[in-house]
Amino acid sequence: MTNKPIPNKPLVTHIYTADPSAHVFEGKIYIYPSHDLDHDGPSNDNGDQYAMEDYHVLSIDNFDSPVVDHGEVLHLNNIPWASKQLWAPDAAYKNEMYYLYYPARDHAGIFRIGVATSPSPAGPFIPEPTYMEGSFSIDPAVFVDDDNQAYIYFGGLWGGQLEKWQTGSFEPDATGPEPGTAALGPQVALLSDDMLSLQGAPQEVLILDEDGNSIKAGDEDRRYFEGPWVHKYNGWYYLSYSTGTTHKLVYAISRNPQGPYTFKGTILTPVIGWTTHHSIVQFEDKWYLFYHDCSLSDGVNHKRSVKYTELRYNEDGTIQTITYSEL
Repeated sequence: MTNKPIPNKPLVTHIYTADPSAHVFEGKIYIYPSHDLDHDGPSNDNGDQYAMEDYHVLSIDNFDSPVVDHGEVLHLNNIPWASKQLWAPDAAYKNEMYYLYYPARDHAGIFRIGVATSPSPAGPFIPEPTYMEGSFSIDPAVFVDDDNQAYIYFGGLWGGQLEKWQTGSFEPDATGPEPGTAALGPQVALLSDDMLSLQGAPQEVLILDEDGNSIKAGDEDRRYFEGPWVHKYNGWYYLSYSTGTTHKLVYAISRNPQGPYTFKGTILTPVIGWTTHHSIVQFEDKWYLFYHDCSLSDGVNHKRSVKYTELRYNEDGTIQTITYSEL
């Protein structure tokens, strides 16, 4: 247990945390981050510096109560199919059960997505023995719509291997689209009613500009890189994501959870550190952005800390840009 959360300050400082997926379960905010290890290994575009091996769950009763670390809820050693790199997870609730979705490399070095279950939002989580058939890449995010249909979004470039699946099978030497052609979007699939498998093959989510044209791969201020998140506000679906190389959080909107989505703007300007990854959640009558940066480690990319700040909408439903340097 730590002190109560302060906006734009690390939620916890006794461990490094990143990639926060925040949800309101049982009237509290639960945060499902990845757990950065403090090590001196190599740093590269393949993501070898992100050598995470386990997950913790954090929770707060409200913003005036302490942050609780519920401890390790799942470890790599307990996942038969996984070899390394438990990267950004997400959680969902359905069927009176809590589900933890997570990426990891299989024993062939290919990223897949697994799922684990618990009767408690605080875990511990028991993993299914195999990864979800048909899954690939990283950064799963699950959205359960008002009709109780659940969708899983996923995908990340470079170390996340998304560009290696353009043919429908893993091509280890594949590269991304040319700069002047359409960028790759995240993948989306319906989840089965038991939340343990994909219902049909994943499909690419199209992200368009205001004129209805595909965002181009060379448009690094707007194109999708990793970290999808979907939330719903006033009947619109908001797909937000990281631009990667330009270090922004941006968003697009749609009337359909599977898209296509129309690009709208920037949520958060670049933070300290290479990556930016987030979630958006409503708690009581306000909306919040959970994100991470590397301020606690003075900019070391694989030693990140989860933070939060209030998210505000304009009257027309657009999101007010948060300028990191002003936080």
